[in-house]
Amino acid sequence: MEAPLEDEPLAGALARIEGYKLAASDSALTFLSSIEPAELLKCVFPDSLVTVSESGRDLGKFSVTVEFARRHHQLCVLLHAQSQGAIDDSPCGTTVTAYLTTDLEVLEEDFHEYIKLEDHSLDRRCHMVLHDGQMVIDTVTTVGGETTKESICYPMSALRGLVTEGSNFLLMRLIALRKRVPENMTFISFNHGLHIIHNTFSKLGLKQLEVGGETVEVFGLERIVDSVEDSPSTWQCYFLADGHLASRLQVGSPVTMKLLQLPSHIEKGFAKIPLVWEEDMQMCSKFLDRKEELKADHASYLRQHPEIRALISDFLQFLLLRKPDDIFQFARDYFISFASRRPPKPSLETP
Repeated sequence: MEAPLEDEPLAGALARIEGYKLAASDSALTFLSSIEPAELLKCVFPDSLVTVSESGRDLGKFSVTVEFARRHHQLCVLLHAQSQGAIDDSPCGTTVTAYLTTDLEVLEEDFHEYIKLEDHSLDRRCHMVLHDGQMVIDTVTTVGGETTKESICYPMSALRGLVTEGSNFLLMRLIALRKRVPENMTFISFNHGLHIIHNTFSKLGLKQLEVGGETVEVFGLERIVDSVEDSPSTWQCYFLADGHLASRLQVGSPVTMKLLQLPSHIEKGFAKIPLVWEEDMQMCSKFLDRKEELKADHASYLRQHPEIRALISDFLQFLLLRKPDDIFQFARDYFISFASRRPPKPSLETP
């Protein structure tokens, strides 16, 4: 265990030491180890919700995308979540980008949240990356004009069952698709002070919810995030049968995120028709390998022929200066002059 930072308050150092004693429950670890590739394939889709006030006023948007990607030649899951809106007419937002293994271990994650107030603003960024068996975490927090930075490393042996802001979204999709929550399903997380805390999921059950003028059955999950100093925060989320997020709210908050229209691919009585290559892990891996090969091949060709960039740059500059109505005729006239520069083809002599 690393030593507390020299400028860290004693209470914070003690909280970190206590955090090492916290652990995820057996049921949480079992859930993570039981995730199958076929389940992850069902989670590859986007979600888009709107944020509304208690009076129904539109305050912003919330979106989540999940796709397969490669990070340093390793096949992984890329998750991107973004929330933008306003609280009391003050702009605010949160963005999360995470690279995750198939058992939801974080390879790298970026988290950014902000709120712009009249007298001062808050901006907080957190970057974590897995390196040599350690989770390296760096934060930069700006309040008004004052900026504080903090760095810390945790051994991965102390982070079994870790759920971050990014992996949380994918975890809830998986739970919703299974439609069951094991008892005592408690993971560990980080709070804003980078202390290890508990993160517990429980089942809210089924209920009817109106989405886009239709009444549908949704499955509810409750997430309780402990706090070292404050009261725990509680989130309640409801999901459609196929895992799409239908509503999300923080208990005690005056705003709710909700789905306005049912996803276009949902048809009652018909199964979702999957895309071919995304439904096969091997095909997906080959596709990404080929994509990287083509990018490298194209980049190599451009390096060998720097005249390509110069030629295209000159053409675009000439095009924007002239602004012709008929672009195709203009391009023809421009490039036909290069035809005279080609060496003549050898003539075929008749024997």
